[in-house]
Amino acid sequence: MNLWKPDRVYFEPSAMEYPMSKKIYDYCKTNNIPVLKTTSHSQVRDIPGETERAQFANARKTLVVGTKKSMKLEVCKPSAHYQFSLVTNCPGNCEYCYLYTTQGKKPYVRVYVNMDELFDTIDQYIEQRLPEVTSFEAASTGDPLGLEHITGALKETIEHFGTLEQGILRVVTKFSNVDSLLDAKHNGKTAFRFSINSDYVIRNFEHTTAQLQERLKAAKKIQDAGYELGFIIAPIILHEGWKDGYKKLIEMLHDHISAENNKTITFELIQHRFTSNAKEIILKRFPNTKLDMDESKRALKFGKYGRTKYVYPKEEAAEMKEYISNLITELYPNGKIQYFT
Repeated sequence: MNLWKPDRVYFEPSAMEYPMSKKIYDYCKTNNIPVLKTTSHSQVRDIPGETERAQFANARKTLVVGTKKSMKLEVCKPSAHYQFSLVTNCPGNCEYCYLYTTQGKKPYVRVYVNMDELFDTIDQYIEQRLPEVTSFEAASTGDPLGLEHITGALKETIEHFGTLEQGILRVVTKFSNVDSLLDAKHNGKTAFRFSINSDYVIRNFEHTTAQLQERLKAAKKIQDAGYELGFIIAPIILHEGWKDGYKKLIEMLHDHISAENNKTITFELIQHRFTSNAKEIILKRFPNTKLDMDESKRALKFGKYGRTKYVYPKEEAAEMKEYISNLITELYPNGKIQYFT
């Protein structure tokens, strides 16, 4: 796949003292990328484009280098105890992305360079839960692998977790540029989850991400390098021929990742959902989208803090869960389906 390359990079003043900033600055100079200054990410206002859609497209090619101010970690159920951010937003441009709800007005990509402060925070959270093992999700606010060729932050994080006795790192990705991570000293403390989907979903909705075969080849490399491996099938979307599409997906997965070894392959199944706010933003960004967001065909689900989202009706969700679970257990009898939501 083609690695993401920003059209412009902004540096916050607070970021300049950190080693990673020099690495990013050198990358910009090598690739003739304009380097700009901003007092903070919230002051990035001169994104080019005469229309909102044009500004959105240009923002997706804009990188802001800064420091993470708040070190309070949010709970990340059901996948981990806590989440932290190496990046906010993502080089991927998936039409259904839940980040449109929280980052709709700031769609540029941000990276954080104060890694030592982040690692200190992680260590403190682990200390608070001893003797229990504490797990952390690194991809809730963006896909760090998509920026690894620019930052090197993910490898640094993996090797930090490799030194920890009671901490586990979890990384989810739709990208395939894993070669720089294969020699990382992970010591079995990092679990990779590759997000996969039917051909219909990837082709229509997952723009500027790795193709399915690229992700599966990368997953095989990760498995061979000794990382724990799993797959997230998300979002599961009911479309014409969906059963055949997901059957081909699991068969293609099995062609790349054998079930014959003793390592357990995990699976997480997540049905498509959307909020009214996300729908409004998605339709502005992608007015010709094929994404079906007809509320009359969905059920209303209440989440944290009284927030509502639209999911599939119980009967359709149950059929989806049973069908895909059966496909997985048939080809991966030792596989573990961790949850369906």
